[in-house]
Amino acid sequence: MQRNIRLRLLSNIVIAFMLLAMAWWSFLLFTKNKDAFKWHSRYDKMMMVADGVIQNDEQYLQTDLYKNLEAKYKRQEWMILTESMVFVVCMIIGVWMINKGYNRQIESAQERRNFLLSITHELKSPIASIKLVLETFIKRELKPVHINQLSNNALKETDRLNDLVNDLLLAAKVETAYAPFLEEINLSQFLQDIINRLQAKYSNVQFEFRRPEEPVIVSADRTGLTSVAVNLLENAVKYGSEETKISTVLRADKSNQNIWLEFADNGIGIPNKDKAKIFERFYRVGSEDTRKTKGTGLGLYIVNQIVLAHRGTIAVTDNRPKGTIFTISLPTNDS
Repeated sequence: MQRNIRLRLLSNIVIAFMLLAMAWWSFLLFTKNKDAFKWHSRYDKMMMVADGVIQNDEQYLQTDLYKNLEAKYKRQEWMILTESMVFVVCMIIGVWMINKGYNRQIESAQERRNFLLSITHELKSPIASIKLVLETFIKRELKPVHINQLSNNALKETDRLNDLVNDLLLAAKVETAYAPFLEEINLSQFLQDIINRLQAKYSNVQFEFRRPEEPVIVSADRTGLTSVAVNLLENAVKYGSEETKISTVLRADKSNQNIWLEFADNGIGIPNKDKAKIFERFYRVGSEDTRKTKGTGLGLYIVNQIVLAHRGTIAVTDNRPKGTIFTISLPTNDS
């Protein structure tokens, strides 16, 4: 951080020096141009007086020679001014582009750092838990009830590791080689099944699902949509409040050509400055040094890529009085 501050301070000093040098150069050119005009006009006047063409200064100022000379040096003044302005504009554009690239590099470095910190934690925690369970089995004679309890804990941590690996693989796939395998899906029943599974997993969370009376059929990739729904719903659980309430709303237009999915929660919400970045790979709100929630910054990136692959859109807005709403729009067929 200190190194970045010193580099930025040094670059600002260099830029200020160049601007001052440009201003001084322009001033000198203006001065030299005026001096050249004065000496040239004085010489022409002396020659015309010596030849008897004019008698005084007023007559000289009315001659074509003086007027042409004045016009010539005026053009040179405008040329100096124009060149100075072009130089300043080019420098401003160049500085802006350099700073933009520099800031992007800093952000990318921070994102990579956050990702490495998060992925290290995400890997170390379940591995340590599984190792502890295995060491306990080796060192102690346990009752069946304790064996079952520890085994279940180890299986949960194994599932967590498996989900992490799947996210990493899917993130790599959606970036380059993801192609949805389209099939007709009853989206109403599909979402209800996912919500039922999550309700059993998170018994303290209140899930609500609203849908049309008629089934909503969509042509989509089942695995991809599962990842979208699970990521958004589990994110809502992860960042929920003490009394987490998650509402899922499925809507379709009258012609049944487009559908909308809304996932609303009453959690901590997302700051406005982060809304445009949360779908970027590895991006997470806040700092890895102080963040308490688990994650790698891949979930919303995967969601966005899958939605785009289905020719859909996703938007994030604030819920009222608190929380977040993710709205997905999808066509119902692949035409």
